[in-house]
Amino acid sequence: MTGCFSFTASGNRCLRIYFAIAGMKSKQMDLDDGTTMHCWIPKKTSNKPALILIHGFGANAMWQWSSQICPLLRHFNLYVPDLIFFGRSFTTRPERTEIFQSQCVMKLAEKLGVSKFHVVGVSYGGFVAYHLAHLYPDAVQKVVLVAAGISFEEKDMTEGLFDAPDLETAISILLPQTAADLRKLLKLSFVKPPRMVPSCLLKDFIANMVTDRREERIELIKHLTGGRKASDLPVIHQETLIIWGEQDRIFPLELGNRLKRFAH
Repeated sequence: MTGCFSFTASGNRCLRIYFAIAGMKSKQMDLDDGTTMHCWIPKKTSNKPALILIHGFGANAMWQWSSQICPLLRHFNLYVPDLIFFGRSFTTRPERTEIFQSQCVMKLAEKLGVSKFHVVGVSYGGFVAYHLAHLYPDAVQKVVLVAAGISFEEKDMTEGLFDAPDLETAISILLPQTAADLRKLLKLSFVKPPRMVPSCLLKDFIANMVTDRREERIELIKHLTGGRKASDLPVIHQETLIIWGEQDRIFPLELGNRLKRFAH
C-alpha cells in the first residue's frame, strides 16, 4: 500500500501519541556492540518499582502493551523495549537466540540506570524474560510469564501438540505473507477472532509489521526450536507468576503445566 493511506502506519502514529500522553517517551539506545535498542521509558521517574514489559513475536512494544500502559503506570516506572529485529531495534551481530535478546535487555536497563526491576514477558517475550531472570538474579526481582511456551520440546511438533506439524508451517503462521495466513494466525491467537476483516487491511498489516526483517525473525524461530528439551531449562529462583489461557492454541496449556514442574 505504498503511496496511499496505511491503517497500520496510522495505528503506529496513534499509539506513539497515546504513549506520550500517558507519560512515556521514546528512547533509542546504542548498546556499543553494533546493537541499537528502542525503548519507551518514563518521562519522569518516581520511587515506584521498575517494571520491564517484553512483547511477543507478533507485535512491537506499542501494539502489544497499549492496553496495559495506563493501569501499570500508576504502580510502576515502566520500561517497554522493542526486542531485536522488532520495531526500531536491530543489530549487526550474528546472534539470534533468546539469551542474546535477554543480554540486550539487561544492557539497555544498565544504560538507563535501572539496577533492579520486575519483568513481564508474553509469548516469545516470556522466553527472553525467563533467561533474563536466570542470567541476572541480582537484578530481576519478580517474574511474570504469560503464555510463554518455554518448556516446549522439539518433539512436541511431530507428536501433534501444536497446530503446526513442522517448523516451516510454524514459520508461515507466525510470519504470515498472505491475508489467508494472517487470518489463520488470528484464529489461533484469539478465542473469538475478529470477523470480516478486509484482505486489504490484513495485507497492509503484513507489509508494515511482518515483511521488514522477516529473514532475521525466521532465524530467531529456528534458534528457538532446534534440539529443545524441557529438562535442559535452567532453574530460576525469583517469585514467579505463570499466566495461561485454557484455550491457547499457539502454546497449549500443557506447556504451562510443564513449565510449572520444571522452572523451580
